Amino acid sequence: MSQAKLSISVSPALVKFVEDYKDEHGLATKSSVVERALELLRSRELERAYAQAATEVDPAWEEASADGLANEAWG
Repeated sequence: MSQAKLSISVSPALVKFVEDYKDEHGLATKSSVVERALELLRSRELERAYAQAATEVDPAWEEASADGLANEAWG
């Protein structure tokens, strides 16, 4: 997998957190910590998007789901 370099600036407290997390979790680099954090953030955003999509009702679905087929036809 190819990697891209990203330069960021964070507070000294966050630098310490990243270094401590890296050591505590046996990660090889600080970049690994940041990558893990970004993957978690992306996952959380996807969950939020799926939850939002699940609340949206498509009026065409109601029409399609009531197309005359009885539920017992599937069983």
